[in-house]
Amino acid sequence: MQKTIQVEGLEHSVILARRKGTRNIRLSIKSDGIVRVSVPYGIPEIVARKFVENKVDWILKHRKPVILVQDGAHIGKSHLLSISITYSEKHSTRVTNTEIRVKLPANIDPNSPPAQKIIKQACEKAILRESKVLLVQRVEQLSCKHSISYRSVSVKKLKSRWGSCDNYNNIALNIYLIQLDWALIDYVICHELAHTKHHNHQARFWEYLEGLYPDYKNARKIIKSKPTDILSTTY
Repeated sequence: MQKTIQVEGLEHSVILARRKGTRNIRLSIKSDGIVRVSVPYGIPEIVARKFVENKVDWILKHRKPVILVQDGAHIGKSHLLSISITYSEKHSTRVTNTEIRVKLPANIDPNSPPAQKIIKQACEKAILRESKVLLVQRVEQLSCKHSISYRSVSVKKLKSRWGSCDNYNNIALNIYLIQLDWALIDYVICHELAHTKHHNHQARFWEYLEGLYPDYKNARKIIKSKPTDILSTTY
C-alpha cells in the first residue's frame, strides 16, 4: 500500500509505502528524483512524515538535478517532441520517424514526475530507433576506417556506462549516446573498438586508443559530465 505526502522543503510529493516485512523506516531517492519512504505497518504516518522532514537537507544534497523534458524539445538527431493536453483520462504516445507525440490528461502537470516518466519513456523509444540505425552504422564506418574487426554491435539502455566490449568482441552502446555530438560518439566507439585489441585499461590500451582518437583525454573528461538521461538537443 502506498500514498503520496507533501513535506515542507521539498518541491515534489514523497511516496510513502507500507510493505510486509519492513522493520525500519527507510528512505531512498530514485534515479528520476522521486523520494520514497518505506514504513513498517503500525508506524503512524505522522512519525514517517517527521522522519522525512528531518532528512530534507540530506535529500536536497544527494538528490540529482531533475532534467525536465518539455514541449518543443529536440530529441536525439531527428526527433521533435510535441506535448499536448487531452480530455481523455488516459495518456497516449506515438513515435514516428521525426516526431514524438505525447498526449496527457488535463489533470496532470507536464513537469510532474509521473508525466515526465511518460514523456521520457516515449523519448527513449525514439532514441532507441535512431541508435539501432545511426550508431550501428557509425561503428561499421570506424571499424572499416581503422581495419578493426568485431563480432557484433547492439544498442541498449544503460544507466552508468556509455558502452562496453566483452571478451568475445561483442560491442554494446548506450542509447543515450545518440544525443551527444558526433565527436563524443566517435570517442566512445573508438574506445570500445580499442577493447577488441586490449581487454583492459592498462597503458597499451590507452596508447592504442590515442592512435584511433588522438584527443581522447579531452573527450573522456567531457563525457564524464554528461548524464545518461533524456536531453534536449539542438542537432
